[in-house]
Amino acid sequence: MKLKSILAGAALAMTAATGTLAETTKVGFVYVGPVGDGGWTYEHDKGREAVVAAFGDKVETMYVESVPEGPDAERVMTDMALKGADLIFTTSFGYMDQTINVAAKFPNVKFEHATGYKQSDNVSVYSARFYEGRAVQGHIAGHMTKSNIVGYIGSFPIPEVIRGINAAYIHAKEVNPDVQFKIIWAYTWFDPTKEADAAKVLIEQGADVVLQHTDSTAPQAAAQAAGNVITFGQASDMAAYGPKPRVSSIIDNWGPYYIARTQAVMDGTWASTSTWDGIGAGMVGIGEITSAVPAGVKASAEALRDSLADGSYHTFTGPLNKQDGSVWLKAGETAADYGDEGLASMGFYLEGLDSEVPN
Repeated sequence: MKLKSILAGAALAMTAATGTLAETTKVGFVYVGPVGDGGWTYEHDKGREAVVAAFGDKVETMYVESVPEGPDAERVMTDMALKGADLIFTTSFGYMDQTINVAAKFPNVKFEHATGYKQSDNVSVYSARFYEGRAVQGHIAGHMTKSNIVGYIGSFPIPEVIRGINAAYIHAKEVNPDVQFKIIWAYTWFDPTKEADAAKVLIEQGADVVLQHTDSTAPQAAAQAAGNVITFGQASDMAAYGPKPRVSSIIDNWGPYYIARTQAVMDGTWASTSTWDGIGAGMVGIGEITSAVPAGVKASAEALRDSLADGSYHTFTGPLNKQDGSVWLKAGETAADYGDEGLASMGFYLEGLDSEVPN
């Protein structure tokens, strides 16, 4: 009888343990940069922390930072799946093929890929309409440049980055017909040395405004050292460099999305979806416009932000021509009139930009 009691107790303990494990949802995050980058990865990790805060001991999260885009990413994702992850967020464009490959091997694991476009039954994609924030930055930049030269540090020549350059340029040009954009491609998401060097070169070329689509605060520091150069935070507020050189920012707010998708896994309602939200949905935030920006410019920038948020204005509103002079959008047309496919695959500059899109 004593042995039966011991065995029964052990069985109950095992059942309880199994129940506890079943109730714990494991969520993995694969990061392209360090969590302390102050930009892209920092904001994704804030999203992970929001999941922990929302669900407490009902979730267990894991992450690996500074994972290169390539074969190593596939290894990291596979390891997370083998460790029992129920849901894995892969947070960089260059993880796309690796996400699809690993998902095919683990059909019971749900995957969420940031900024990509390839889906499957267990792979969703999600992104933010960063170009809306670039429009606001371009508006401020066009007003504030005294040299009429705006520098732009690009990461990789993919549609997401090209859209941002176009959005910033046309809104700078709208308020300052004499503005020119000089673009340097860093071919990295996060490399403070390369980013700082790019900023310095642009400043030497006469840029007194520097925008970036890279993840570190190195361009902010370079601008601060140069003096009389303004910048904008990328992905995160980067407010430590305010009120100048950093005069505003684009802030990526991933927390609500991560919470909702984790809840869907818990509820058994998760399905493969494509999400692309902007300022109106709260996925893109515009950081405080500082006192370094004249009051009138601040007011017009906030009005632009609000019109983007409520849908009364679209970032890409015609007439707009492609760089070669051919018509892209006629007067009164918007990119939204043709669905999101054109924007999602944008690989061309708009008229007025005088550099070439790299192959």
